[in-house]
Amino acid sequence: MILRASKSLAVSTALFFLAAAIPLPTEPASGCNTGPIQCCQSVESASSPSAAAILGPLGVVLQDVNVLVGLTCSPITVVGVGSGSECSASPVCCQDNSYGGLISIGCVPVTL
Repeated sequence: MILRASKSLAVSTALFFLAAAIPLPTEPASGCNTGPIQCCQSVESASSPSAAAILGPLGVVLQDVNVLVGLTCSPITVVGVGSGSECSASPVCCQDNSYGGLISIGCVPVTL
């Protein structure tokens, strides 16, 4: 029984690292039609411990725990207009930016 559990853990760990290594699909910044592009300090799966730690106290329950969420986000201006179009972290387009920058839900990375 111990062998089966450790084998299962090894497979789960391998799949986790494989998923983390696969690049996420991106879209051009001009394709973002859900609001301003966000510059987030990190973008993670909603099931990650850091995202869950923020979602829980806010009472946010997501149907899909694999949805990407942006943490500590701020809007950036239209690309190519002034210095507000820079993002040294993770530029994303998110479906729900209504949590005051703490978290953005349903994010897709964008290329600036």
